[in-house]
Amino acid sequence: MLHIEYLSLDDATDYLSGAGAGILGVLGFPALPTDCGADVPSACVAAASLGTGIDAPALCEVWVSEGPVRRGTDGGVRYAIAGEFLFGVVSFPEGAGAIRDLAERAYGDIFAMLGKHEFPHVVRFWNYLTRINEDEDGLERYRHFNIGRGAAFEAAGRFREGAIPAACALGTDAGNALTVYFVAAREGGRAVENPRQVSAYRYPPEHGPHSPTFSRAVLYPANEPRMLFVSGTASIVGHITAHAGDVVAQTRETLVNLRAIFAEAERLSRAGAFAPRDASYKVYVRFAADVEAVRREVAAALGGEADVNYLRADICRDDLLVEIEAIAYAGCPPGPPGP
Repeated sequence: MLHIEYLSLDDATDYLSGAGAGILGVLGFPALPTDCGADVPSACVAAASLGTGIDAPALCEVWVSEGPVRRGTDGGVRYAIAGEFLFGVVSFPEGAGAIRDLAERAYGDIFAMLGKHEFPHVVRFWNYLTRINEDEDGLERYRHFNIGRGAAFEAAGRFREGAIPAACALGTDAGNALTVYFVAAREGGRAVENPRQVSAYRYPPEHGPHSPTFSRAVLYPANEPRMLFVSGTASIVGHITAHAGDVVAQTRETLVNLRAIFAEAERLSRAGAFAPRDASYKVYVRFAADVEAVRREVAAALGGEADVNYLRADICRDDLLVEIEAIAYAGCPPGPPGP
């Protein structure tokens, strides 16, 4: 089993020093601990933490396994294997190429290495790209990214409805041109769609030449699921942005969508399997000045004790102001490994 820890920079440094050999990967928003291990898959993402208080520390996302971990590099993809899971990271610096080409290359490399290591099923992708909403050669960079990502899925024969991974795509102002990290598994998951929304991979052409390639969530494993990976979720009803310009209304609509996804996941698995208040969340806010308004709405919906972490990032549509993702476990999440 694997689980995730969200920690401040100082706490992550202490945690890593005592976590033993169970670390699968570390993401720093926007900074990494000074010593997270030379062979540990890791990356800095230029999305600032919006934690409470002045000068909030960086947020570190630490992926941990209860079992032994084997690490390596294959085709530019840094990976760690623990039992049934493979965690991987690939990054390209600024100037490495056009975002469409980088997306196709990243996903092509990932799919190739997964085949070699016999981890055929990806359950979740995270994508961070610079200037996501900017125009590039007459088309928004996010739409270029979708073309490249989609081409890699199709070339690998992975565009199979019901087996498309969960995902998110967020924009940064600086840092790497593209960072992708992911969780793959030996068993397959089960895709979950939101009955309030058109499936993203079925969006009409007004949203770009190639629809985004992701499912709204994935249950893992497909039979008797133990984890729920919820994609980046925003204020979209059908396929249209709702409440443009109103961050409070968008946050409320996003929370309605999250409840719908959790309800659908339970319908496909079992009642009470995944409790929204027990999940871990990342909340992306376009404008840092909006974070307190967003925080109030989230706390009202999930309770003040929920594990919710806030980051400043651009959303994949320029009229979206907030996006929320989640990871939930059936029952209580596993505890961290001993030192």
